[in-house]
Amino acid sequence: LGITQFLPEDDRHSHTAQELKAQLAVSMGGRAAEHLVFSQFTTGAADDIRKATDIARRMVAQWGMSESVGPLGFAERENEVFLGRDISRPAEYSEKTAQDIDAELKRLIHEAWETSLSLLTTHRDQLERLALALLERETLTSDEFKLVMEGKELPPVPTDPRPSPPSPISSGTEGSG
Repeated sequence: LGITQFLPEDDRHSHTAQELKAQLAVSMGGRAAEHLVFSQFTTGAADDIRKATDIARRMVAQWGMSESVGPLGFAERENEVFLGRDISRPAEYSEKTAQDIDAELKRLIHEAWETSLSLLTTHRDQLERLALALLERETLTSDEFKLVMEGKELPPVPTDPRPSPPSPISSGTEGSG
């Protein structure tokens, strides 16, 4: 299992559709790598899939970034259904619109999946180098990541500069007393 974290390059509150589609493709990368390398899926990508679906839903239903659905905003219900309370409430949008939103989410996620799979297939050598480096080190800094992607050797793992603790076995004091 793994996690990818990105440090913010600056404080931004606005993202383009292109940037968000790239985030979707990154989110689908772990699952695509599983498919490419092992020809199977695990539960390891569950959080990535959830995050990708959330981004895609916001793109379509909140930010108007879908040509097929249009520049409309569909607010999510904030209250959970409790004892049938929402049954009498009118829906914010039609069943047809809900189906259109679902179809667009599926299209965006599938497009991100195809992008990830294509990139990983094209750059399989880099994927394998990265996997080996992560097996060796468990974590990589951004500089180490760049070296791996460029096919360069990683510097040796720094050793702990602190002296090792004394051995619990005492020397020369046995038998006194």
